[in-house]
Amino acid sequence: MPERSTKPYLIRAIHEWCTDSGFTPYLSVKVDENTRVPAEYVKSGEIVLNLSHDATHKLTITNDLIQFSARFSGVSRECSVPMVAVAGIFARENGQGLFFALEQNGVTQGVNGVAGGDAKPQAAATTDREPTPPSPTRPKLQIVK
Repeated sequence: MPERSTKPYLIRAIHEWCTDSGFTPYLSVKVDENTRVPAEYVKSGEIVLNLSHDATHKLTITNDLIQFSARFSGVSRECSVPMVAVAGIFARENGQGLFFALEQNGVTQGVNGVAGGDAKPQAAATTDREPTPPSPTRPKLQIVK
């Protein structure tokens, strides 16, 4: 029996932590052919989604998929994000959360493309100092209501 991925459990935990702390949980997604999100909001193959209970309807986070309905420019849309497409989950207000190595064909790509076991999250800085500015390759935050 293959070992279960920790990724969906960590995503649910950070989502709950954000909600309990009064923060807005944002999901960073690398869009592929199995990801169902509004294409007009995808930039450079990536999208950042607001996963707060106020912004979503019927949010479910299973071990394989994140599904919900949300309004984009006032139009309700169904969204479906496979776990392998999730790049990270973080709080909009302070950037704290987890970011994962991207997977290709179910295999996690580690440093320099070396295959690893499970997604290895990298915790965001938890100190009180100013967060470092994001690298140019990271997606820009966009408020999604």
